[in-house]
Amino acid sequence: MIGILIIAHGTLGESLIQCVAHVMGDVPPLLQALDVTAATQSTIQEHGGELVRQLDQGQGVLLLSDVYGATPCNNMCRLLEPGRVEGIAGVNLPMLIRAVSYRHLPLADVVIKAVNGGVEGVLYISSEYCDATAGS
Repeated sequence: MIGILIIAHGTLGESLIQCVAHVMGDVPPLLQALDVTAATQSTIQEHGGELVRQLDQGQGVLLLSDVYGATPCNNMCRLLEPGRVEGIAGVNLPMLIRAVSYRHLPLADVVIKAVNGGVEGVLYISSEYCDATAGS
């Protein structure tokens, strides 16, 4: 099973994990968050490396960060190992649910499923749609 580590600002990672637990009925195994705050800046790399080692059960680890180019993503980049530890920036709940749901697949396939889930989970909802479904 692929391990998943969310590296994000503040408590976003833990909040996403709680949302997944709500949707799926429980916190999935091998899913952790590394909260990045001003107080944790000096230990992010060390703690991140430790979490990656804990989460890697032999199939690899998927790292998810919130914003490309920001501190969580920059630290994620230092943990990447092609084929073993892969990363995606722009984490959202649809992406995370897709990653958790398909992590029995090889790591490269989980990356594709997660990115597609994240992209396909972003939709413009017009007021006409809301008016049409209001009675449902």
